[in-house]
Amino acid sequence: MGAIVAIVGRPNVGKSTFFNRLIQRREAIVDAVSGVTRDRHYGKSDWNGKEFSVIDTGGYVLGSDDVFEKEIDKQVELAIDEADAIIFMVDVESGVTGMDEDVAKLLRRADKPTFLAVNKVDNSKRMADAVEFYALGLGEYYPLSSINGSGTGELLDALVKVLPDEKEEESELPRFAVVGRPNAGKSSFINALIGEDRYIVTDIAGTTRDSIDTKYNRFGFEFNLVDTAGIRRKAKVKEDLEFYSVMRSVRAIEYCDVCIVMLDATRGFDGQVQNIFWLAQRNNKGIVILVNKWDLIEKETNSVKEYTAKIKEVISPFEDVPILFISVLNKQRIYKAIETAVDVYKNRSKRIPTRKLNDIMLPIIEKTPPPSTKGKYVKIKFCTQLPTPYPQFAFFCNLPQYVKDPYKRFLENKIRQNFDFTGVPMTIFMRKK
Repeated sequence: MGAIVAIVGRPNVGKSTFFNRLIQRREAIVDAVSGVTRDRHYGKSDWNGKEFSVIDTGGYVLGSDDVFEKEIDKQVELAIDEADAIIFMVDVESGVTGMDEDVAKLLRRADKPTFLAVNKVDNSKRMADAVEFYALGLGEYYPLSSINGSGTGELLDALVKVLPDEKEEESELPRFAVVGRPNAGKSSFINALIGEDRYIVTDIAGTTRDSIDTKYNRFGFEFNLVDTAGIRRKAKVKEDLEFYSVMRSVRAIEYCDVCIVMLDATRGFDGQVQNIFWLAQRNNKGIVILVNKWDLIEKETNSVKEYTAKIKEVISPFEDVPILFISVLNKQRIYKAIETAVDVYKNRSKRIPTRKLNDIMLPIIEKTPPPSTKGKYVKIKFCTQLPTPYPQFAFFCNLPQYVKDPYKRFLENKIRQNFDFTGVPMTIFMRKK
């Protein structure tokens, strides 16, 4: 279960630049795999071998400057509630502002490790100016320049020291997390499964501090259902900010084996649902998409088909994902949904014997070899599945650097056609023989 670090601060102090610097080292590698980069406000980072998720709260504030005061307080409160550590960013050019003081006041009251990052310190005069930030009463500050990266290392060294260590999971049961935006029907879905059902075994009161795990047994298969929906909703956070549900989802997703991504059919597969989907995909979790409230949609002859095609267009190139149309209210296909999640779980841990893989893949490769680059021909001799928690395949060849993404996608599609990996992201590596 990764730690969560939130970056807070006024607009235009350089939060996003810093955020991009933190995740870039990592994300660049992750995204090269599937060729997706999208604008987003959370990502993974690691420093000294410790992994954590970073959330840039700035990406969630909309509105003009006067709305800002309220918004920024709200964000800081959310960060205090949800994150394991907070980086509070200020800007040496503008000095200490009233808004900075407000944020500092909230942070001083909170009992969360907080790191004051003074940005835009790129010469000795500015280094001297930075001293005034002691006035915020947050102790030591870290001068840095998020544009050129100087000073980032010292801050991260201090940060990873306070992050909680990964706890080993006590329960060996597979974990299914139900995620999606507010009001998509997540709680009702879980209640419908559990409600009048006598299958339920025990309630483990929040193994993570903010989601409830329910041990559930169905089809002779036992698993934990993780409900991210209505837990610990603070009275003071009146509006359910998108940011809040994103925070919740980040935790639940990192912590599960299969993500059940739920959306409201009347609202469609919108931006936030897409973000949750990409997050699950980048974390290499099994995924099932449930379109809820299907009973409210005016049906034409092929609306399921059209709707499915629309979603697939958005999630391409990873289209091999089960999409089910359900109605929690009418208990339509809700057990089918769980059955599908169980299948996806099994696909994620599936192992293909090396011999069988080669017998099928090598003839395909022979028929359609990688295109030659600069007159160089790539010869793939052998492939094998790596012993990792989700499907990763290594193809051994003479010139791995010449094999481009489209060909890797071709190989992935062929593996999917021949072996069932529905709902599971996979990675293809080219290795030197």
